[in-house]
Formats: sequence, C-alpha cells, structure tokens
Amino acid sequence: MTIQVRQISKSFGSLKALDNVSFDVTPGRLTGFVGGNGAGKTTTMRIILGVLSQDSGTVLTNGTPLAAGHRSAFGYMPEERGLYPKMKVREQLVYLARLHGLSREVATANADALIERLELGHRAGDPVEQLSLGNQQRAQVAAALVHEPDFLVLDEPFSGLDPMAVDVVLNVLTETAERGIPVLLSSHQLDVVERLCDDLVIIAGGQIRAAGSKDELREQHSPPRYRLRADDVSAATRPGVTVIETGPGEVTFDSPDEALAQSVLADALARGAVREFAPQRPRLTEIFREVVTDAAPRDGHDDGEDRK
Repeated sequence: MTIQVRQISKSFGSLKALDNVSFDVTPGRLTGFVGGNGAGKTTTMRIILGVLSQDSGTVLTNGTPLAAGHRSAFGYMPEERGLYPKMKVREQLVYLARLHGLSREVATANADALIERLELGHRAGDPVEQLSLGNQQRAQVAAALVHEPDFLVLDEPFSGLDPMAVDVVLNVLTETAERGIPVLLSSHQLDVVERLCDDLVIIAGGQIRAAGSKDELREQHSPPRYRLRADDVSAATRPGVTVIETGPGEVTFDSPDEALAQSVLADALARGAVREFAPQRPRLTEIFREVVTDAAPRDGHDDGEDRK
C-alpha cells in the first residue's frame, strides 16, 4: 500500500502545529521524516495512525481514505516507551501479536524470530523493566513488527541505542522494507537517516520544506561544487571560480557551469597528475540546514499534542 498524506492542517489553540502537510510513503521504501523539536513530526504520525484528528485534509491509502480496518494492520513504535514494564519480553510480544488476531503458533514464531534478529535472546525471559534502555528500545521495535504490519511507523527508533545496536535495528528495518512494506520513521540522528532511508521528508514550522528521494534532494540542493586533488591545483584560481577550501594538493571550488569546471580539470592535467576530480554532493545535514533556515519560529513547545 501507498500512504498519501494530503493537505493536513492541525491547530492546538493558537498554535498551528501543521499547515497544509502533504507527502507519500511508498511500498518497499524507507521514508525518513526529519525536523527539529516542535516541527510537527509526532503530530503528523499520530494523525496518520488515527490517534489524533486533523482539522482539515485527509490521509489516503492507494487513493482511498484510511479507515479503522486499515489502521488495525499498522505497526507503531512511539517515542515514549509503551510496553508493560513487568511483563516478560517474549510473553509480551506473543500477547501483542495475538491482540492483532494472529494464532498462538504464528505469534510465537514471529516473536522468536524477532527476538533472534534483534539479539534479545538472552533477555527474552526478563521483564521489560529489567532491560537496559537500549534493549527496551529493541523490544519496542519488535512489538511494532510482531503482528506483520502492512505499514510501519516509528518515532525515534534509534534513541538510546549504541552504534552496534543501531546497525542491528537498521538491518531489521531494511529487511522489512524489502518485503514491500512502506516504512515511515522520524529521527534526530540525520547520519543514520542518511544511511538508511530511500526517501526524505523535511518538516519545519509545521510545513513540508522538502520531500523526495535522497538523490533528488541532493540534486536540487547541490551547489556547482567540485573537489580537485592534483599535483598543481592553482588552475582553480581563475575568474568565475570561487575557491571554498584549500589544502596541500587539493582544492574545493564552486563553478557556475560545468564547462568552466572542466577547463579547471584540463589545466590541472596539463600541469601534472590528477588524483581526483569529482562533484561534491551535500550531506543531509547541509540540506536540512538550508531548507529550514526560513522556517517560522515556534513558541518553544514541542509538537502540539504535548500541550493538550
């Protein structure tokens, strides 16, 4: 299924939490939903899940308005941990899968598979409250997946995870998307989002500031920037070229057109060996900074639901 968010707006009193928000989450792709505190991420996800109602706009699946039947097949991991603290991990996963209608046999098999994939086997018989914060986070991921959801929504799934645990969760989410399931996740860890996600949605001030595949966004927000590593890089110091950074045997520069950049390369080749010449694409962090700089200031609160 494709989840289509269309012109969603939501206010909490005088605070406009969402303003005409639209984007898609498509099958088999991981969509990163990024923005600062109070940008509107959690409000948007809760509206998709039906936990909150929007003031206007709609959420569709394959062009049809979402109904309770659709949402019952969703998987959701909230930012705040929501598992039963005194219930054992494996027992809890089986119980949650059974609540979604799975047979005990299938629920148990799913729980065991996720416990193994998320490397929780040594803690499967322990109450959740006895787990470290990182292992509780892994258990939350398992809880969102154990009933084989048609659509997965995760709010800050990497919070509290060490680098090795992040890799474990990344692999599980990648495998989930590869089975054709659309995945929407929010995170403040832009480096992880850049590694994991196929598509990006950037929100600020309750408005979508950019959306598209990583390659599309890099192309749209990429300055005409190049890196040259050569015996002689002085060719970059010419009219029309702006030198950004220099070092021994290397230079990064902006050029208004490709022909001028190629002339810099040709000159460097005429003067000696060239070890590298390549366009420089911006990282997600740079794109994020660029597109949110004009976002309207909020009133200091986090997403609107925190004010209810």
